[in-house]
Amino acid sequence: MEFKDYYKVMGVARDATEAQIKQAYRKLARKYHPDVSKEKDAESRFKEVGEAYEVLKTPEKRAAYDQLGQGHRAGEDFRPPPDWGAGFEFSGAGARDSEYSDFFESLFGAQGRAGPRHGRGAFHPGRGEDHHAKVLLDLDATLRGGTRQLTLRVPEIDADGRLTSKERVLNIQVPKGILAGQHIRLAGQGARPPGEGAPGDLFIEVDFQPHPLYRLDGRDLYLDLPVAPWEAALGAAVKTPTPTGTVDLKIPAASHAGSKLRLKGRGIPASPPGDFYVVLQIALPAANDDKAKAAYAALAAALPFNPRANLGV
Repeated sequence: MEFKDYYKVMGVARDATEAQIKQAYRKLARKYHPDVSKEKDAESRFKEVGEAYEVLKTPEKRAAYDQLGQGHRAGEDFRPPPDWGAGFEFSGAGARDSEYSDFFESLFGAQGRAGPRHGRGAFHPGRGEDHHAKVLLDLDATLRGGTRQLTLRVPEIDADGRLTSKERVLNIQVPKGILAGQHIRLAGQGARPPGEGAPGDLFIEVDFQPHPLYRLDGRDLYLDLPVAPWEAALGAAVKTPTPTGTVDLKIPAASHAGSKLRLKGRGIPASPPGDFYVVLQIALPAANDDKAKAAYAALAAALPFNPRANLGV
């Protein structure tokens, strides 16, 4: 997928004001409108301009795009990181236009789907608009629950028409066992309506920061556990970290790299709880002195072994 430089598409500087972006859009929309334009690529250019304007006219989308686009050039191969939009507060449910590019969909289609569902966020007269945001929590937040302090970036347009942002600090109660992709609803923390009326809600979509030891897959946790060759071959009991403390894990004899051992119910404490999987990795001692080299040579002589036998060589 190619990176799209929306500023280049619009022909404006990266620090362009809201008025300059709107003026550029009107000029280009007139130039490439399929009903009047004589340009051969009018329809595709008209759609491209509309897509760029959809991003640059919206403070939240523009701020997130600016952060994402640092160091990228138009046309270069690009894949957005999965947490690229974390920490931004978005209004509404985002744009969802099937005619926009895959690049747009990979960024803002997900933001649109991350908004309220099942009637939440539907228009209510006199009620403020719902907002949504995605945040990255530490794994301990779901394992134990409790209060977390979050800082969200809230982009806005200043009096001069330029993009700025402020920070919003919130203390939220994280339910124990919450899963990636689930939402926390903060009632009344969305936008205030014009005049009188109740504010909307803020929906926080949860994801998790990488953990130095554990990998998260739904409700299940995974740990790569290094074991010595003799522990895998002969079996052993080894100390193994888990989120609830160290356990003595029994390694069956004749285990191999990639073997999975399950500790039932020791994953995310959801309903039902997840499991904890230990994936064995064979760790080889270094042959960095004469004694170690002699031991490897003796092993090779005692155990004729061809690890590539299944390759036919």
